[in-house]
Amino acid sequence: MDTLAFLQHLQSQATFADQIAHVERINPRRAEYAELDQPLAPALLERLQTQGLFPLYTHQAEAVNKIRAGQNVMVATASASGKTLCYNIAVAEALLADPGSRAIYLFPTKALAQDQLRALHKLFTPDLLQVEELDTFDGDTPKGERAEIRKRARVILSNPDMLHVGILPNHQYWSRLLRHLRYVVVDEAHTYRGVFGSHVAGVLRRLRRLCRLYGSEPQFICCSATIANPGEHAEQLVGLPFEVVDHDGSPHGGKDFVFWNPPIIDEAKSVRRSANSEATHLFTELVHQDVRTLTFARTRRLTELIYIYSKERLSEISIGRPPKIMPYRAGYLPEERRQIERELFSGQLAGAVATNALELGINIGDLDATVLSGYPGTIASSWQTREAAPSISSRRGTD
Repeated sequence: MDTLAFLQHLQSQATFADQIAHVERINPRRAEYAELDQPLAPALLERLQTQGLFPLYTHQAEAVNKIRAGQNVMVATASASGKTLCYNIAVAEALLADPGSRAIYLFPTKALAQDQLRALHKLFTPDLLQVEELDTFDGDTPKGERAEIRKRARVILSNPDMLHVGILPNHQYWSRLLRHLRYVVVDEAHTYRGVFGSHVAGVLRRLRRLCRLYGSEPQFICCSATIANPGEHAEQLVGLPFEVVDHDGSPHGGKDFVFWNPPIIDEAKSVRRSANSEATHLFTELVHQDVRTLTFARTRRLTELIYIYSKERLSEISIGRPPKIMPYRAGYLPEERRQIERELFSGQLAGAVATNALELGINIGDLDATVLSGYPGTIASSWQTREAAPSISSRRGTD
């Protein structure tokens, strides 16, 4: 069902009260390709071609060329533009050329690290790298496995918190990693802002200082959603000069942004219906129409409430077994989160309600729509969620 047909369906309902405030169409864009200055290793090239990741988009080729030249690079392009391939190619080349090389990938959430680990396994194992050479190291990592991960992993996927409390204070146990560290990848760098960003900047400077102690000078590769000052942001975050790659050569399909203004329920007080109630209604209607949907809520409590009300509503309006939906937020046990992630990424779920734990750069697969319950707080965060799929935004109106 396309956006126009779905909106006509909503307008035909008795509950419709002119909530559609604005519809903005983003037209599709064709891909732009470019060649590398030097060809890839045959084994790596074959692997990329097999998975449909070659030829490279213009920003991917530009980033790889700059990384090969020894520069620190900030890639600032849209979500789902293939930024991860920029650093995965560079890291794979280093690991294949030198068995001693190591890399650290830093992500702001555990869910994103798990998603990228799955992508790395699919891309490089078992032909180029072994499964045990790629691993996560975060708060969910069992203590009994940590020593073995330190010993065998060549690419560590972690987060700034774990780098701060688990790796840097115990640097003597991580001497092999720090001595041979070739690349540090800071993904979703735009999330490190304000006081939190200042803390992360301090952690990265500690990492650089320890690397110098052990005799290494790693290159830094940062990736970010589109922001106004990507180069300045990366340089302040890491403390090194950066080259910026911001010309996006990736294709994208057309998208429709629907701004949904909840109806007034009390004219005298100008009180509108809750944006969360409207988001619940939109989510259930989309899922009921076989539109695979992800709804973002501002808090854990709202995530659970929207899920509960949506599940009840789907049970009422569905003929036979209702579509399967699930909530996703921080606070679940690691095995519960992994199970929900597997079902979501594999397409077993018709929809999900999540906090921003699923916002950042995660490949959710064949997603048809997103619903934002309220304004996420920043323009970058809004684009991050909306670029996952065609989007409907439920917000409180202003006079």
